[in-house]
Amino acid sequence: MDHEHIQCRVEGLTLPRGFAERMRVMLGADFEAFCESYAKDAHPSLRVNTLKLTADELREAAPFVGEPVPWQRNGFYYAADGETRPGKHPLHEAGAYYIQEASAMLPGSLCPPKPGEKVLDLCAAPGGKATQLAAALCGEGLLVANEIHPTRAGILSQNIERMGVRNCVVTNATPAELAVKFPAFFDRIVVDAPCSGEGMFRKEADAVTMWSPENVALCAARQGEILEEAAKMLRAGGYLVYSTCTFAPAENEGAVMRFLSRHPEFEVVRSAEAAVMESREKGLLDGGRPEWVEEHGRFPAHISEQARDTYRVFPHHCDGEGHFAALLYKREEGDTVALSVKSDKKKNRKPEKSSGGKGKPSSEAMAVRLFEEFCREVTGGVPAWVGDTVSCLFGDKLYLVPAALCGEADPKAALSGLRVLRAGLCVGTVVGLDKGRGRFEPDHALALCAGAGIRTLAVDYDSAVAYLRGETLPCGLRGWHTVSYGGLALGWGKASDGVMKNHYPKGLRWN
Repeated sequence: MDHEHIQCRVEGLTLPRGFAERMRVMLGADFEAFCESYAKDAHPSLRVNTLKLTADELREAAPFVGEPVPWQRNGFYYAADGETRPGKHPLHEAGAYYIQEASAMLPGSLCPPKPGEKVLDLCAAPGGKATQLAAALCGEGLLVANEIHPTRAGILSQNIERMGVRNCVVTNATPAELAVKFPAFFDRIVVDAPCSGEGMFRKEADAVTMWSPENVALCAARQGEILEEAAKMLRAGGYLVYSTCTFAPAENEGAVMRFLSRHPEFEVVRSAEAAVMESREKGLLDGGRPEWVEEHGRFPAHISEQARDTYRVFPHHCDGEGHFAALLYKREEGDTVALSVKSDKKKNRKPEKSSGGKGKPSSEAMAVRLFEEFCREVTGGVPAWVGDTVSCLFGDKLYLVPAALCGEADPKAALSGLRVLRAGLCVGTVVGLDKGRGRFEPDHALALCAGAGIRTLAVDYDSAVAYLRGETLPCGLRGWHTVSYGGLALGWGKASDGVMKNHYPKGLRWN
C-alpha cells in the first residue's frame, strides 16, 4: 500500500498521503485551516499540582505562568520563547506543577474523582493524567497507576514521587492481569489508550514516519481489547474515560461504538464540569462525528447518536494538539467485589510483637516504631493521614500502603502476582534490621509529600540550584531537615557542624 507523503498547503509540511486524504474528506472546507495549524508553534502548558499549592500561589511564585487552559482550571499556557524553561526550575523538582500538553488535560477534566474513591489509570505513563487524578483525590482513597512497558513504568513512578502522591500504587502489568486482581473494584477508570498518534504529528516526527492504515487498524483492535479488561474492573455506577491522541475515527468514535454494541450496560454521558461545558459551547471542543466511521451504518441509531456526545480537540479550533475523549457510565446494577485476600491483623500499621523470641519485636514492628520516632523528631507527631494506611516491609524499605487497597488485609497478598514498582508511599529505609537493631533513613518520597509542619531549611533560588546539583549548604541546624524552596520541599538534608549534608538522590541531580 502507498504510504508516501503528500505536500500540504503549508510550506515545508508533509503528511502521510492516506492520512491527508482522509482528513480532507472528514474536514471539507476546514481542511486548509487544519493544515495551516501545523505551521504554528506549539503552545506549551503546565498544570498546577494542587496537592502542594494553589493556582494563585504558583502564579505569584512563577512569572512564566500565562493564560489558563479553557477546559482545566488548574492548567496554564506558558511562553515558548526559548528562555522560559519551567522544566529546569526548582519549583518543578519540588512538584509544584506538571508540564502537560493542554489537550492531554481533557480526559482527567471530564469527570474528576472525588476524595476517597478508588481510581485506576490503566495506561498511565508518563504520569500527566495519573497525577491529575491524584490531585483530585486530595490524598484520600486509592489510585492505581499502571503501565505495561517497564521503562515507561519507571518514569511514571518517578513522576508520582515528584508530585508528592502518597496514596498511589504503581504497577507494571497487562490489563488482563489487573482485571483478575480487581474485578468490579474501581469507581473510576481512565484508559488513555495506545494509538496511532496522529494528534502528535506537529510535535513528534516519529509519529509521522510510523503512520500507516495498517497501524491504525492494529491500534483500533488493541484498544478494543484494553476496553474489555477495563469494563471488568469498573463497579456498577462507575465512570470510564476513554481517550486517544489521534484523529482516526476507527480509534475514536468507532472504538466507542463497537464497545457500546458489546456492552449495553454502558452509555456515553456528557461532562458536568463547568469548564468543559463552556469550552464546548464556545466551539473550542468539538463533538464526536459517528458518520466519519466507515462502518457507521451497521450500528443502531441510539449507539451512533451517543458518539456525538464525545469530545474532539482540533488544533485549528483551539491551542492544543489533536485529542479525543469519551465519558462512559456503567448502568448495570451490582455490588462492588472486594479483593480476595485473607485478613492478617499482624500486618496492620502497628503490628504486635512477634517472631524472634518472647518480648522481641518483629522487623516490621521495629521499622514502624523507628518511623514514628522519626516523625515525632521532625514534625512533632505522626501525621494523621498515616492512619489511612497499612504498613508493609519490603526488604529493608518501609511502605505505607493505602488502606483503600486492602483494608487491614496483607498488602503483599493483595498485590501478589503483579509487578509493583511503588506500593503506596515509601517512607524510608531501616538499616541494621538483620542485626536486631535499626537506624531509620527517610526516603526522598517522604520529603516530597510531607507538607507543612516539618522542620526545614528554607533557601533562595541560588542555594536551591546548588542543592539540586548535590552540593552541601551552610547552616546552623542539627539533624534531619527538608531543604525547601518557595515553601515546598526539594528533598532531605542532614545537618551537623555547620553544614547541611546533601541527601538529594544522585540519579536526580542536575548537571
